[in-house]
Amino acid sequence: MSQRNEISMNRGCRYKHYIQIGLLLLLLSINSAAAPAQNEAARQSFIFVQIADTQLGNGGYEHDVRLFQKAVERINALKPDFVVFCGDFVNDFDTRSVTDFEEIRSKLIAPSYLTPGNHELYYQPSNASLNRYRTLFGRDYFSFKNKGYTFVMADSQLWKSPLKGETEKLDAWFKETLKAAKDTSSPVFVVQHIPLYLKQPDELEDPDYNLSPAKRKELLALMEDYGVVAVLGGHTHKTIINNYKGIRLVNSGSVTKNDDDSPAGFIIWKVQSPTSIKFDFVPIE
Repeated sequence: MSQRNEISMNRGCRYKHYIQIGLLLLLLSINSAAAPAQNEAARQSFIFVQIADTQLGNGGYEHDVRLFQKAVERINALKPDFVVFCGDFVNDFDTRSVTDFEEIRSKLIAPSYLTPGNHELYYQPSNASLNRYRTLFGRDYFSFKNKGYTFVMADSQLWKSPLKGETEKLDAWFKETLKAAKDTSSPVFVVQHIPLYLKQPDELEDPDYNLSPAKRKELLALMEDYGVVAVLGGHTHKTIINNYKGIRLVNSGSVTKNDDDSPAGFIIWKVQSPTSIKFDFVPIE
């Protein structure tokens, strides 16, 4: 074969290679563009329930068990897609409380998802309390999707009182999960326990009731950037509602005993579209 023919063949191979690469990039671009459109098309209206602070034993053990049982009956009648628990399942972390909580929760017809509170991990989480929680209840942070929306179940105890190694893992996962949701045009609900703030986004830290200003600022910036539509929580034993640049911050009152004499109950959310999201507090009795 002549040198000229060999050079011509090499050029032809290179051009074919470039064309293949170009076609591959075009397909990737099309798939990338199609994913958000597919997700938007998949969005459907649905309802779900937010429960906070069952905290069996806080308001009288038998009283709390009875109200939790009644709440489950009411929720089953509403037929939500699922239920999220915003921490503090029991008051004292003993075998009886945990067993009763799980037995009553198992009566829910809809799937239910848990995020830990300070009564599960304490105000200062430790490797021991994390391991115990993960053994009994599973992952302390994870995400799931429902009808085009992403639900991020976060461990706010690791934000309130950082634990070396664990908080860094949570932060990296949280940002990655938010980014993945935004890349597919999936609106995000964040579900956790501790309020980001009680009244004002620049308020000082309360040792018991909100996150530090630095952590709060970091999280709010991420949530704003990545399309979070609501942050659900508990802990306050009264309903507290805030709005941060269009993000709804809803800490539900307790399903068994509130501190402001308001009725015990839960919140039902009705999601029709990212711009049409409504919620109502449902008293138990």
